[in-house]
Amino acid sequence: MAAIDHHTSKYGITRNVFVMGLVSFFNDVASEMVYPIIPIFLTAFLGTSVAIVGVIEGIAESTSSILKVISGWLSDRSQKRKPFVIAGYAFSVLSKLLLAAAYSWHFVLAARFVDRFGKGTRTSARDALITESTPENNRGKAFGFHRTLDTLGAVVGPLFALLLLSFTANNMRLIFFIAFFPGLIGLLLLVIFVRESKHIKLDRKAVTFKYADLSYSFKVFLFISIIFAIGNSSDAFLILRAQNLGLSVTLTVFAYVIFNLAYAVFSFPAGMISDKIGPRIVIAGGFFIFAIVYLLFGLINHSAYLWILFPIYGLYMALTEGIGKAYISCLISPEKSGTAFGIYQTTIGFCAFFASFLAGMLWTQVNSRAPFIFGCITAVVSAMIFLICEKKTRIINPCQV
Repeated sequence: MAAIDHHTSKYGITRNVFVMGLVSFFNDVASEMVYPIIPIFLTAFLGTSVAIVGVIEGIAESTSSILKVISGWLSDRSQKRKPFVIAGYAFSVLSKLLLAAAYSWHFVLAARFVDRFGKGTRTSARDALITESTPENNRGKAFGFHRTLDTLGAVVGPLFALLLLSFTANNMRLIFFIAFFPGLIGLLLLVIFVRESKHIKLDRKAVTFKYADLSYSFKVFLFISIIFAIGNSSDAFLILRAQNLGLSVTLTVFAYVIFNLAYAVFSFPAGMISDKIGPRIVIAGGFFIFAIVYLLFGLINHSAYLWILFPIYGLYMALTEGIGKAYISCLISPEKSGTAFGIYQTTIGFCAFFASFLAGMLWTQVNSRAPFIFGCITAVVSAMIFLICEKKTRIINPCQV
């Protein structure tokens, strides 16, 4: 087990959580400089079909997902988190240089593969380190704070991309290259300032993992999340839908910025609310908001509605992403948290591959509305099951029972 770092600010945020928030901020500045323009780069400049975009995103996310359980298990076995986090961010930094050299969709696929390889290497260990660095009653705040800084990077990144697009006559490869540098800053902060949490020495038998060891509540939440994830395709399809409704490249990227701004603004307050009332209502509310947003993305005929839908989509993310991790952290034992986070994220990632592939097929074979209608249905079903199952198990806030 890890010894909690009790050197916290008055807002309940430890030094490790604060620095890792900054690391995520700079990494997301880099990643989100390129992410919203990759589908446009693929379709408008390289002549790639939307179906191929779905395949690329599906393979990329599946790569990340496979590695999350492996790296999480290895971090539990070694009782080390920081080396996996460093390696993961280093791969993501490298991927920006690979994107800058891309002259066909195959190279874009390779770059996305390396980027998601990095994400898969770091994510479970990073979430475990946040868990180990935070007292149980502050985990909603900790994960919410981390998501806030992470997502602020996703606001700044696309804004940089917009400026660079205007000054470089849409030279997307140059933007990919420049994105390397903020990622490098984040990597250096991680290496210098983040400290490994102190662990009580455990023998190898103590960190072996069996699926039967997982709590019933964790298994229920995993099942519900699978249903939800099947309809939750890559955000690249939201960007393509905005283009489909007539937004220019610049306005599409700006709409994506508005989404991330809302995500950043609401993440920390959502975490604080979750710590007080429990995550059940917060997460279920997020699922229902997602259903409404996806339904409207499928039904609208005018781009003006997007300026309302994108920020509401950001609210959904704030209510589910960090809160979901805080919820999971209270359902698992600390010494096996890397593996448990990895199992969850790997499972959901496989669903993300299927969701992105299916969305590409629905878009191509049916119409551009079909992926969003399907996502609305799965979100409503998962929210209802979650509320029913949580009521039966009477788990309101597992960190406080």
